[in-house]
Amino acid sequence: MKKKNKDTIQPVSGTIVPRFAGPSTFARLPELRDVESCDVAIVGIPFDAGTSYRPGARFGPQSIRQASRHLRTNYHPDYDVEPFKVQQVADAGDITCNPFNIKEAIHQIENGAIDLLKQTGGIISMGGDHTIAFPLLRAVNKINEGPVALVHFDAHLDTWDTYMGAPFTHGTPFRRAREEGLFLDDASMHVGIRGPLYSRDDLKNDESFGFKIIHCDEFQTEGIDKIVSRIRKRVGNNPLYLSIDIDVLDPAFAPGTGTPEIAGMSTREMVNVIRGLSGLKLISAETVPYLSTCHILADLTAVPEGRPEVEVLLVLLFPNTAKFSSDNATSTSILSPDEASEELVDVFFQIASISVEYELERFPIGTYEVTQSLLSIPTIVPLYVLGEIPSIVF
Repeated sequence: MKKKNKDTIQPVSGTIVPRFAGPSTFARLPELRDVESCDVAIVGIPFDAGTSYRPGARFGPQSIRQASRHLRTNYHPDYDVEPFKVQQVADAGDITCNPFNIKEAIHQIENGAIDLLKQTGGIISMGGDHTIAFPLLRAVNKINEGPVALVHFDAHLDTWDTYMGAPFTHGTPFRRAREEGLFLDDASMHVGIRGPLYSRDDLKNDESFGFKIIHCDEFQTEGIDKIVSRIRKRVGNNPLYLSIDIDVLDPAFAPGTGTPEIAGMSTREMVNVIRGLSGLKLISAETVPYLSTCHILADLTAVPEGRPEVEVLLVLLFPNTAKFSSDNATSTSILSPDEASEELVDVFFQIASISVEYELERFPIGTYEVTQSLLSIPTIVPLYVLGEIPSIVF
């Protein structure tokens, strides 16, 4: 069991230092080297050499950190909790990975993640393209001493074999993971899948790997509650690894993704599904924010004006019990880890989906007047580690 901090170092308050100033860490949290012990570490993985379409995800971690300055992290009114007073969360910086050698980068990510998992209660990784899921699953397996349940939010299966003969890409991580037995084939599933495929065999192969699929259209036909129930039943009591690709969201919410697909999830749907996972044994998580820093539309070369518009969705994985209901809580209450661990979830975490909108300049010739939302950066923020933490369960 990890030793708990009695007095945590909290994020710098925006009431003391303006949010546009101060530390450049995620949510202006302390750096890992500055804390005595750490329950959850935020780590960046600036790697996008495995992408097959729009590049730019290597800039995801630094962009997420910059945008996270906007977060008000001290108190969450929906749950009446001051999360960073209960757990120590810190920014571990970035894992260095070779942008010119994918195989070497995979080993660097795996080793870096293992080192962090040994030092902390768990890690939340910020990508980077989806290639990083493979070495992260390797690391989690080594610490967990066995395979884990995998819930994968994505528009795409990511179980293809190769791209142009290359085995390690953003479209192949879960094929490689299946070959190494890194996830439980009877407890894993995709959520939000949609769009055309290369072949019928794509679905047949995916099914043979053990995945069940919740297609995006099912959010309309079944609703959130039934979908959450299916995920929970599938995962059961197994340790869970959560992988979130931002392209699971509709391009209206995440236009800057590297591989957009129409008719995707809304941010509200994602928030409510994640909330519904409360109580599952989440042991680690990763988001891959494909970040297209600039791309050409209709042969137009545009200069972004950089007018950011930040939308933050806070999600706490929190049980619906009277013990933590707003009726029973006081405005200054702070949850006790010991109390919570007895009967409730192992983890709360917050998902911040940050949309950065760039307005393209109007061309003086007047032929085109285009305003295009280019960038959308998701991030995932752990908020709360509860109670007794066996292994790296948080």
